[in-house]
Amino acid sequence: MVNVLTPETTQRAAHGPRSAGPAVHTRSRTRRRQTVVAYLFLAPTLLFFAVFLILPLGFALLLSTSRWAGFDLSDIDPVGLDNFTGLFADGSTFLAPILTNTLLFALGTVALALAGSVVVATCIDNLRFQGLWRTLYFLPIVTTVVAVGNVWKYMYEPGGLVNGVLNAVGLGSVAFLQDPDTALPSVVVVQAWASVGSAILILTAGLKSIPGSYYEAASLDGAGPGTVFWRITLPLLRPSLLFVCITQFLTGLQSFALIIVMTKGGPGEARPRGPPAK
Repeated sequence: MVNVLTPETTQRAAHGPRSAGPAVHTRSRTRRRQTVVAYLFLAPTLLFFAVFLILPLGFALLLSTSRWAGFDLSDIDPVGLDNFTGLFADGSTFLAPILTNTLLFALGTVALALAGSVVVATCIDNLRFQGLWRTLYFLPIVTTVVAVGNVWKYMYEPGGLVNGVLNAVGLGSVAFLQDPDTALPSVVVVQAWASVGSAILILTAGLKSIPGSYYEAASLDGAGPGTVFWRITLPLLRPSLLFVCITQFLTGLQSFALIIVMTKGGPGEARPRGPPAK
């Protein structure tokens, strides 16, 4: 076979990898410049993230292993894991009633809000003026917690609306917020009522995403409303229901202001009782 390559072509081919060096260096320098510019654009967000999340998290970890009165930073006294061991020591009220009541409050809020939002969202999906109904149910979300707590506190009073309804149907008055047996369920009802609006918005959006062909097929098969709800609506709403459960549970765990406003920390301003004095 005759070699048709000229000497110049052969020389360029031999020095090809070397000639690509400046181009590779230029691309690498351009990439580094783009990376620097990208981090400069991200710098405000990263600074905000560090100031309002990383630093508070680190300070919270420091306080969890220290004893501090809460005023002078120089008074912080490291105590190691003593704070954590004290939570589970004999006579500690952390597991009962603090943690127990917190979990009951969160789970009760999830159960009531989920059941109520499913029923209301299903009803709204079959009504006219759906935007109006969603807005009305969303109003408690934009209302301050203090206002909601005080309104319901007055409704729970012996002469309030709730006891008035009970008396009208022949039942006696109930000390909702003064009785330890009814204080927790009473606040759970208020928390579920106040947070059901966001759950309704999420579930109505989930209902809108269900294809109508499923309901048409069920109608042709003669399925009743109950069968359609249990066999089509609920299974296809599972992602939305899971999201509502998680968000409602987190909201229940973080609720503080509503409990303070309505009960001041316990039925009749009660506090966890320690062992009887000897």
